[in-house]
Amino acid sequence: MNRANLTENPYSSTRQVILGQRGAVATSQPLATLAGMEMLWAGGNAVDAAIAMAIALTVVEPTSNGIGSDAFALVWDGKLHGLNGSGKSCQNLTAEYFSGVDKIPTYGWLPVTVPGAVSAWRTVWERWGRLPFEQLFAPAIRYAEEGFPVSPVTSLAWKRAEATYLSQIGLEFQAFKAVFFKNNRAPSAGEIWASPTHAATLREIATTGGESFYRGRLAKEMANFAAETGGFLTLADLAVHQADWVTPISTDYRGVSVWEMPPNTQGLATLIALNILEGFDLGKYPRESADSYHQQIEAMKLAFADVHRYTADPRFMEMPVERLLDKTYAAQRRQLIGETAIPLAEPGLPKGGTVYLAAADGELMVSFIQSNFTGFGSGVLIPSTGIALHNRAIGFTLEAGHPNQYAPAKRPFHTIIPGFLTQDGVPVGPFGVMGGPMQPQGHLQVVVNLVDYGMNPQAALDAPRWHFVKDNHVFLEPAAGVQLAKELSEHGHNIQVNPEAGLFGRGQIILRKNKVLIAASEPRADGLALAW
Repeated sequence: MNRANLTENPYSSTRQVILGQRGAVATSQPLATLAGMEMLWAGGNAVDAAIAMAIALTVVEPTSNGIGSDAFALVWDGKLHGLNGSGKSCQNLTAEYFSGVDKIPTYGWLPVTVPGAVSAWRTVWERWGRLPFEQLFAPAIRYAEEGFPVSPVTSLAWKRAEATYLSQIGLEFQAFKAVFFKNNRAPSAGEIWASPTHAATLREIATTGGESFYRGRLAKEMANFAAETGGFLTLADLAVHQADWVTPISTDYRGVSVWEMPPNTQGLATLIALNILEGFDLGKYPRESADSYHQQIEAMKLAFADVHRYTADPRFMEMPVERLLDKTYAAQRRQLIGETAIPLAEPGLPKGGTVYLAAADGELMVSFIQSNFTGFGSGVLIPSTGIALHNRAIGFTLEAGHPNQYAPAKRPFHTIIPGFLTQDGVPVGPFGVMGGPMQPQGHLQVVVNLVDYGMNPQAALDAPRWHFVKDNHVFLEPAAGVQLAKELSEHGHNIQVNPEAGLFGRGQIILRKNKVLIAASEPRADGLALAW
């Protein structure tokens, strides 16, 4: 008993969908999911639950997100609304700082942009929240002060990050290492981890309504530490930040409307790929067949080529989203898909590295996502605050003339994307899959599972996945089978069967059918879905 390994299970484990009528919540962390239920049971709504879960996730899954994250949200209240909570690059960090390098560094101050998650929490709550703003922080503060047992999958991610972050030697990294790698190691599964400074900062954000974070004491702490350690983040950068309401984008896929956030996110990739796929009859092939996988992979490959060429801060976009989502253009791109894998997909020219959570009640449905980007992010933590800053600036390119080329006061290309489904103007529900470039691929595969193969939400998440990497390189989950891997190789795909669950995303789904909420949580994470 005392030697039980909390991160291994030699047997497959089956999850069932979770059913309820009054409310449902789902996250990648059981303790965060419970924070959402705590709000619902206190008389709060789905927005209260979603924000409480997002805040709790900064504590219980710091390997993926934190107080210094960015965030996006889709909220249904009879109409779908989008919120872009991503921050812009620092005004004083000019492109000249990157001369002589091919890409923006992953760690340190250079990849830090203004963190937007706190503004997203406040902005969404102001519009729909029912409970007091401070109440939404209570579970997260409790976990941070009293400590919590580190969950199995999170412990593995923490351990994987150990060598990378402990090797950072600058002054700006020391507070980060002291908080997250006490005694120069990652905590193991089941070990109690706490962060009193994190709790104190959350309490200050709660009592000031987020004002301290952008224009008060916490903002000064961030700006001062940046000035002392070679950073570029200033009080002016923080003070001008705001989360923006945006119009979600969508496409119709076999009678179901699939909704994504518009650029600067990669949600466009899912919609382009679905438009291409719609011309194929996937349903005539078995789910685990080379024909079905091949067509999905090729559609995604073509979509990524366009998205990586054209997506940027909307102010810098050269190609209108409407042209990229045109069904005629999709038909032209579809013609490029044959029996053999495309070795290198090129962008067409139309003529004419996260935590994801979902919540729902009788009136509201929320699709919410926030992220540090590469695991813990930049490795910069503001001393005595628990604020670990993300490294979203690595989403920029340094390619001259590209719409996503780095510039000051600009939003970078973003990987995190919440998803949503409607049908005939009626909400079906929120869904999402975390994991950098896996996210639009995960969205595509979940939609195909739900629509083409009629799977329930849990089965749609459980099903084996593929992960297109680049050129014709594709990762395949072992559950897909050796025979399928062989047949895909015969189609020209360079297949690598990889057992690493982190490569294939982690998702949540809540759908409504006949007044019943159907919730599911990703089996590749520590997640939990609950409903009542």
